[in-house]
Amino acid sequence: MSDAQRDRPTLLGLLPWGERRAVSDALRTETVGGLVLLVAALVALVWANTPWSGAYEALRDTRFGPSAMGLDLSVGHWASDGLLTIFFLVAGIELKRELVVGELRTPAAAALPVVAALCGMAIPAVLCAVVSSAGGGSPTAWAVPMATDIAFALAVLAVLSTSLPSALRAFLLTLAVVDDLGAILIIAVFFTSDLNLLALGGAVACLVLFWLLQRMRVRGWWWYVALGVAAWVLMYNGGIHATVAGVAMGLILRTTPDGAGGAGRGAEKVSPGDRTAHRLRPFSAGVAVPLFALFAAGVSVSPEALGAVFTRPEPLGVVVGLVAGKAIGIFAGTYFTARFTRAQLNPDLAWADVLGLSVLAGIGFTVALLIGELSFPDPAQADHIKAAVLVASVTAATVAAVLLKRRDRIYRRLCQEEDRDDDADGVPDIYQRNERGAA
Repeated sequence: MSDAQRDRPTLLGLLPWGERRAVSDALRTETVGGLVLLVAALVALVWANTPWSGAYEALRDTRFGPSAMGLDLSVGHWASDGLLTIFFLVAGIELKRELVVGELRTPAAAALPVVAALCGMAIPAVLCAVVSSAGGGSPTAWAVPMATDIAFALAVLAVLSTSLPSALRAFLLTLAVVDDLGAILIIAVFFTSDLNLLALGGAVACLVLFWLLQRMRVRGWWWYVALGVAAWVLMYNGGIHATVAGVAMGLILRTTPDGAGGAGRGAEKVSPGDRTAHRLRPFSAGVAVPLFALFAAGVSVSPEALGAVFTRPEPLGVVVGLVAGKAIGIFAGTYFTARFTRAQLNPDLAWADVLGLSVLAGIGFTVALLIGELSFPDPAQADHIKAAVLVASVTAATVAAVLLKRRDRIYRRLCQEEDRDDDADGVPDIYQRNERGAA
């Protein structure tokens, strides 16, 4: 290798040891949650297509909650506006951690995943709008195929027993985190009802107080729970989707501990953000998201319903956006960013690996279902969009499985090299060899 090649930045290279541990902890929980999510989605589909579908619809539409606070909501509504707030809170914390101590903390490191994620949102949206409009339909569904479902994608890998090197898994996680931020911005900007400025002002005041308590290092969790609930209620009544409150609180929470390595009562070993994510991520991945899927994925899969996916322009646009748009957008964004920055791909990997990961990102289950509900208030149209999301996610998973399985032997070898610890000191040998080489 020449000196010029050695000096070029490496694309999808070995992660730093601290970053790899944080990514592994997050993905381990997401993988288990993804398997629960798959089961919940299958239960919803089977239940909604049996003679007992009436019971499913009755349960989903059952209303409860304090009507005086404007919260007399259906079970399905509580799942989408309430439980998914926990999901977006964890996503906000993860994004904050990436921005402060993770892959997005420097412009050079952030360029690749951010550009790839933005292309992976823009191209699906454009393709969906073009296909819908060309077929004489409305481009209303343009935002549906923009998000990647990390839990569903990891569950597919787990079912297939497919190993991926840590760099590819981290890249997939970062794509999903940026996607989640884009999705919440779209929800906040494009899917607002009549605004109640007084309620929104109260929500902002709660979030400002939340931020001040973080700045003052107040540690009583009850303050934050009370303010979080109040911000959620006020945000909902203010006309903005209540999940926005979740991601706002996640971005406010600190992700670096005070006095790390120091002594004394004031030193923190774990930041508030990491502590909150550690406690809430199992509930988010294992309960909140699967329950949302249980009440959102129950759509008809009759021949007529499936036929509508490929004959109606809006559902067809969603399928094209998720399956083709995601693959084209992420792969093209990655390739041209590497060319522009003169980065060289990790010699242990190939561009076929990037393509397989790009196709896998076309699994856009949870957030895509949520945006589909918001885009189409009419239940019949919403069911067609949901069916399109399911068809597209299964298609993307199948194609990605074929592409990634072809390289599984290489992935397993790389994972074994990354995990090998002959001296049993808790740190893989590959990191110690790199340190000795650098010295």
